[in-house]
Amino acid sequence: MINQIFKFSFFALNLLAWYSFTAKSQDLKVFDKATSWITCDKAQDQSNSWIAFRKVVQLDEKPVKALLDISVDSKYWLYINEKLVVFEGGLKRGPNPDDTYYDEADLTEYLKAGTNTIAVLLWYFGKNGFSHHSSGRAGMFFQLDMDKQGKICSDRSWKCSVVPAYLNVYSGDQPNYRLAESNVIYDARLALGDWTSASYNDKTWRNPFVVGPAGCMPWNKLVKRPIPQWKDYGIVNFNLNFPFNATGDTIKVKLPYNAQFTPYLKVEATAGKTIEMFTDNYSGGSENNVRAEYITKTGIQEYESFGWMNGHVMMFVIPKGAKVLSLGYRETGYHTTFAGSFNCNDAFYNKLWEKSSRTLYVNMRDSYMDCPDRERAQWWGDEVTEMTQSFYALDPDANLLAKKGIDELTGWQRSDGVLFSPIPAGNFDLELPVQMLTSVGYYGFWTYYYYTGDLETIRAAYPSIRKYLSLWEMDKNGLVISRTGGWNWGDWGKNVDIDLMSNAWYYLACKGYLEMSKTLNHAEEIKWAENQMSVMKKSFDTRFWTGKAYRSPDYKGQTDDRSNALAVLAGLTAPAKYPLLKDVFLTEEHSSPYMEKYVLEALFKMGYADIALERLKKRYTAMVDSELTTLWEGWKIGVNGYGGGSYNHAWSGGGLILLSRFVAGIEPASPGYETVKIAPQMGSLINCSATVSSVAGLIAVKNTFTNEKEFNQLIESPSPLKIYFPFEVYRIKKIRVNNKKLSEALMLKFKNEGKLELSKGKYKLTVNIN
Repeated sequence: MINQIFKFSFFALNLLAWYSFTAKSQDLKVFDKATSWITCDKAQDQSNSWIAFRKVVQLDEKPVKALLDISVDSKYWLYINEKLVVFEGGLKRGPNPDDTYYDEADLTEYLKAGTNTIAVLLWYFGKNGFSHHSSGRAGMFFQLDMDKQGKICSDRSWKCSVVPAYLNVYSGDQPNYRLAESNVIYDARLALGDWTSASYNDKTWRNPFVVGPAGCMPWNKLVKRPIPQWKDYGIVNFNLNFPFNATGDTIKVKLPYNAQFTPYLKVEATAGKTIEMFTDNYSGGSENNVRAEYITKTGIQEYESFGWMNGHVMMFVIPKGAKVLSLGYRETGYHTTFAGSFNCNDAFYNKLWEKSSRTLYVNMRDSYMDCPDRERAQWWGDEVTEMTQSFYALDPDANLLAKKGIDELTGWQRSDGVLFSPIPAGNFDLELPVQMLTSVGYYGFWTYYYYTGDLETIRAAYPSIRKYLSLWEMDKNGLVISRTGGWNWGDWGKNVDIDLMSNAWYYLACKGYLEMSKTLNHAEEIKWAENQMSVMKKSFDTRFWTGKAYRSPDYKGQTDDRSNALAVLAGLTAPAKYPLLKDVFLTEEHSSPYMEKYVLEALFKMGYADIALERLKKRYTAMVDSELTTLWEGWKIGVNGYGGGSYNHAWSGGGLILLSRFVAGIEPASPGYETVKIAPQMGSLINCSATVSSVAGLIAVKNTFTNEKEFNQLIESPSPLKIYFPFEVYRIKKIRVNNKKLSEALMLKFKNEGKLELSKGKYKLTVNIN
């Protein structure tokens, strides 16, 4: 019977897969046949190559509209009439194992009547990484549509040159194999000169080699960039006593916070002096990341190294004899704003929320990342936490990064149905089974839909979810058999009960799939998911419940707090067991910061807000008290930490979600915040407030206990409200809404339902308590 339940209609699966394919294919743009991929014949496949392309064009008049489509492998900087108009364009490759992203840019304001100079600096990574799939060849595709002025296309009429000043040979330590980026070494003595200007003499430059039209190998189909261009905060000079003569010591300059940035310098020196640039976490997370070097020419010179770094402290090693005129940095990052907020009467939680949001932002760029130093990789277990933090901390532009991640995860699905991350990746393809269940299920794809209302993304991903869930085998009792995968990783640390964890995550994956099936009106899939969950639930306690906690029969370690928490969150345990499980969470502390979020959430779900807040403070005190502005991969840093011990891991920011969602009480009551739920669980806190920049608009709440007998709320909502108060209904004596007493009929309705329903708007609520 179980096997019959599990078998899937291949006709239905193929139909769904066809729909997904055609839906995604409709987004592909048809490009002009005259536009070709071009490359420089001297640097077609050498890693860490920098190539300059330029073209001078005459325009009879200023274009009314000038729209550019441009694609490169791997990154580019675009100059129009000597002005830098795109800083680090291009996305790491690719949307799937074959294809390549392209950017759109509006160049209307930068072009003029007469002579116009277009210049593109291309950086070809030329190697795979945990976040990039190299095509094996440097190349550029450029198509500029200008209404009456026609098109400017990449073809053989352009000029190109390898930039000799960028050296791809470096004798020191290289970035570890997980990074596609290389160290950036620039020798100013070999510079091309002012090559972005119209007056530059490019007669010695070559005409490029034409590879083929859009769709040609090795770049294949072009997929539109789904996220905004980076936010550029401009160059900021460090506040030092300029000018000064260097003594050969390392100049250490502190940044205001851990950021993504490119270092800048201005010096006066003789030729041939080497200036080194790196940050305080150059070996962050145990492995080398990126650094830069600049070799001087004679005279006054300024330079910005275009390979971004991150850290709290910038190091400039400037040789003796050089005069330092200025040092600085340009911060860039994902184009979003810190639109959410949280505040309460305990400064610890406020600081934790702030550090979480800062850690989140430094881990957002081409994709959500595990860390911005060691890997820059889109591990999807991390992304589940990061995207949910974004819903509370950032504006809705951040949602596009989560959508990109979903499209990529399904786009990289192997032919055998296996999902894996990190992706995009050219040197990793191992399945982490429980992490994939986390991704496609209740906390991953379903949460994305519930907070954004973006049904089309879920519709396109839906067949991939079912195909992956079908890979999991069930035993004779209807419980899942743990998949070995490529790396059966459940969490850092010890005492991981992987069989218990696998069953809880699979149940949650089915729960998410059930909700998606209901939303998409797939009756057969609703039935399949309900049956899977029903059979599992009947067998779960028999297999795993010991009378005091959940444990796998063959598991020999200490009781796993994380897996017990997942059982609670999945709804596999009855409320009668909550007091016993509370004792588990009071005594067992095995989870890493990644899984700690789920343990704390289980406590909130069981109604133990005070214990959740106490445990949150206990576990995170070292991080919050640290001078660092970001949270760590493990409970300690470096060799004493989990994994690589990096100090900027956004998976540690689960506390941000819990404070905004459970303590302040804001969450959607229906997809896309069509209705809003306000249900604060404040524990021992006296007051807390939060704002959320949702897809429906700004939501704000301020919860205050005026005294033991009175509770006040200020609420602003763009959608109808469902309000639950942080105490038992029977204790409520009177409710005033905007200074008017709630009618007896509405009060009776509230008492029966346990919630107060209001239309959208601004409210002041006063609740008198017995």
